[in-house]
Amino acid sequence: MMNTWRISIFTVIALMAFAANSVLNRLALGGNTIDASSYIGIRLVSGAFTLWLLHGFFNQKSNLILREGNIVPAFYLFLYGITFSFAYRSLSSGTGAFILFGTVQTTMIVAVLLRGERPHIAEWLGLIIAISGLIYLVFPGLSAPDPVGALLMVTAGIAWGFYTLRGKGVKDPLETTAINFILAVPMVLLVNIFTFSKAHFSTEGVLYAVLSGSIASGVGYVIWYAALKGLTTTQAALLQLGVPIIAAFGGVIFLQETITLRLVMAGVLIIGGVVLALLGKKSKKT
Repeated sequence: MMNTWRISIFTVIALMAFAANSVLNRLALGGNTIDASSYIGIRLVSGAFTLWLLHGFFNQKSNLILREGNIVPAFYLFLYGITFSFAYRSLSSGTGAFILFGTVQTTMIVAVLLRGERPHIAEWLGLIIAISGLIYLVFPGLSAPDPVGALLMVTAGIAWGFYTLRGKGVKDPLETTAINFILAVPMVLLVNIFTFSKAHFSTEGVLYAVLSGSIASGVGYVIWYAALKGLTTTQAALLQLGVPIIAAFGGVIFLQETITLRLVMAGVLIIGGVVLALLGKKSKKT
């Protein structure tokens, strides 16, 4: 079991990587520097290549062994990546991240309940407050997100929630993540074959995709799987709701996006719910 400091550091780095993915995706697709299919294709290929190199460097005596059981998490990774990319054609960085990780939290909490686990009352209250922030964010209005983009991002959130659940208890985060990426590559390349006629990309778009795939996704997901060793499922679900806040500020800095009153109020509700749930659980243990 990792010590608390290492878990905290890994978690913070992973959450920043998740937010970076939102910003990089929006930079690439919002600026029309690359199409969504090419973006996720390059992202997964570069991530797989980077992780293959890293595994070879750190595990020189061990080869990657692809197993049948790796197909399911690889599919979750593929589904998350493709819907995530297409959703960001019409969503801002902060709004997309809010929808994504609100859905992730809901998916993982439902999974916890189905397994028979019962969250503490503070976790329930925090969940209700956080989800109310998500509902407020997407409620119809002048600044409500595009419905198609929102639906795609909800699908991405469900897929990422299941991908995270599969990461609980993995023995070798680097090897597992590398295999997931490698197996997801043929899936995304198949999509690229069907969308080839609409493909377009620039040096800038390819650079964003490579940065997202190699660092924010490849390395970031390895660190996240490592952090999961010291987090409960509920904690992992709740903590990811901090990503939208980081992504929203990243959008303001790098994309000149504006922080709307709706976004701020939704952020207060979501982060407040997360803090309440985590503090309530801690006080119960003590």
